[in-house]
Amino acid sequence: MTKQTFRNTLYTNDNLYVLSGLNSGLVDLIYLDPPFNTKRMFSAPIGSKAAGASFKDMWTWKDVDKFHLDTLADKFPALAKYIACVGVIHSKPMMAYLTYMSQRIVEMHRILKETGSLYLHCDPTASHYLKNLLDSIFGKNNFRNEIIWCYAGGGIPRNDFPRKHDTILRYRKTENCFYNPIYRPYSVGTVQRGRTQNKGKYFEEGLRAEGTPVNDWWTDCPKITSPTDPEKTGYPTQKPLALLRRIILASSNEDDVVMDPFCGCATTCVAAQQLDRKWIGIDIEKNVVQILIDRLSDDAGLFKDFVATDQIPKRSDLKIVPPSESVKQRLYGEQKGNCNACGVTFESRNLEIDHILPKSKGGGDYYENYQLLCGSCNRIKGDRPMEYLRLKIETRERMMGTKVFFGE
Repeated sequence: MTKQTFRNTLYTNDNLYVLSGLNSGLVDLIYLDPPFNTKRMFSAPIGSKAAGASFKDMWTWKDVDKFHLDTLADKFPALAKYIACVGVIHSKPMMAYLTYMSQRIVEMHRILKETGSLYLHCDPTASHYLKNLLDSIFGKNNFRNEIIWCYAGGGIPRNDFPRKHDTILRYRKTENCFYNPIYRPYSVGTVQRGRTQNKGKYFEEGLRAEGTPVNDWWTDCPKITSPTDPEKTGYPTQKPLALLRRIILASSNEDDVVMDPFCGCATTCVAAQQLDRKWIGIDIEKNVVQILIDRLSDDAGLFKDFVATDQIPKRSDLKIVPPSESVKQRLYGEQKGNCNACGVTFESRNLEIDHILPKSKGGGDYYENYQLLCGSCNRIKGDRPMEYLRLKIETRERMMGTKVFFGE
């Protein structure tokens, strides 16, 4: 097996396919600031650096296929049931949003190193639902912090307390997680009390030289609100460099790999490069490339060793296994002779080896990416993901007045 050659890279494609094409254990730190499902449309203003960038922060089953729950149920049955329950407790759009996020977080967990951490930035819209999702994938004992990022600015409601914070959920992959404490100066009151209690003598013995540890509520990383702020790009929901620098310093070392799979205006990439980390950014917006070039160019000496591509990477950490009769017979036994889509039982000669994730989406010739389909299902699927095939079959069965239950 060959090793993926690392280079600072910005991928402009669907992050699910990019994540699926990256090797396991590649990344030291993942920060993600995904859409929050606030049911709003965000657009950068004309004339700003990010002009033309936009995204909708609302979800329906048109955005994510419900049949992913069938696949999810194989490895995370409790999570699949939980997401289905959210559809009843909250709404179908929230169920769709959590399905979308679960697909990607499962891949993020895989590509994290054993010492790695994940920071998920969210707000009260879905933070409690996302925490349960993360508990299922990472394990509840690997939850480490609920960080509250406090800020000012914006409107003040008449009938509610002003909502002036976001939540950042921090998870580790294993107990071997790397963590570097971050400190701040002692307050004036703390120093004065110490002097009083020690009869005017400065109590250096009782204070750390580096200061006091930063707590899990952060008020010293102001939100970017001023139009004259030199960081401001105009990109919707842009976060300050100070926030990302703190996270990167706390959970990575120099030369480690930092990833942001929803990188937007590339703040994480810029902060990582400023701190001598390697980085991977992913965003489906094509114009993020120019934003990143402009931002890195503004930092003298930072614009180096950077490639932008819309090509999906190929995993090289799995053993290449060409399709063969022995592969087919092994799959036939595992699938109990059933087509992996319609569920009908066939003789081996009537089933065909298919790539679960198409090669055009980053899938490769490795056993974990093989399945057996009947000829009809294989023709319908073509070079597309399984969700397309399952939707087609359900539509056909509904029109015929019957129902296929996948996985049975």
